[in-house]
Amino acid sequence: MSTDASSIATELPADLRAAAQQIAQVPNLLVCIDFDGTLAPIVEDPALARALPESVSALTALAGLPGTTTAVVSGRALRDLAELTGLPPQVQLVGSHGSEFEAGSVAALDDAASQRRTALLDAVRPLVDGIPGVLLEEKPTGVAVHVRRASRQDAATVLTSLRHGPARWAGIFATEGHEVLELSVVQSDKGHAIDELRARSGASAVIFVGDDVTDERAFVRLSGPDLGVKVGSGATAATYRVAGPDQVAALLELLAKARASWLAAAPGAKAAGQRRISP
Repeated sequence: MSTDASSIATELPADLRAAAQQIAQVPNLLVCIDFDGTLAPIVEDPALARALPESVSALTALAGLPGTTTAVVSGRALRDLAELTGLPPQVQLVGSHGSEFEAGSVAALDDAASQRRTALLDAVRPLVDGIPGVLLEEKPTGVAVHVRRASRQDAATVLTSLRHGPARWAGIFATEGHEVLELSVVQSDKGHAIDELRARSGASAVIFVGDDVTDERAFVRLSGPDLGVKVGSGATAATYRVAGPDQVAALLELLAKARASWLAAAPGAKAAGQRRISP
């Protein structure tokens, strides 16, 4: 960070600071965070993305508090997410937009889905091979094509070919993101992931923070005492907004401190909030 977290926190919108203080006082809190553009700044090479140390520290602190469940919910494959986040095992990692909750959780694709995935990869490779700046990312459930580093003309050509080709196949589910198109043989999205995490943890309230268009499917699932925070510009269903990963780190730190203080002052809440996420 260019400034210390406390000074950044003072730059957070006053209504967001108040909302964070309020949600920190629920018996069972679920904190869900996107990775790219949220915990980690956007970089041209996805393999070089890393979560800000301040966010890692704050999320780790939250994970250690009673009645508090933390999760990173990302479009990344689970194996890659585990390598990039640098988070302890107490933080649940959910990959591939919710289709990977545990290691090997998508290994049991049935024969038809496995065949669709093979056919999908065979169809996508010729559309992207040799095009500068286009990255093909194979996933357990399909493939993601990244075009951030490609020329605008090449990016448009590749995405159009995919949208009018494999994305239209029966049994293939397309998810559009910033400079990426994901094609999967399993239907999943971050909204369903939030629902699953809420059920597993018995959460009284959920806070979700994300920056991508795919995060909107999570924002629209929030209600009541839940808190949605959009990172960056663009239309959103989230109630609040921050500028970038620096302010996400400040928000997480504010939330961790507020919850720790509330738990210390309310011993009964600690006993009531012992339920943790179960596999």
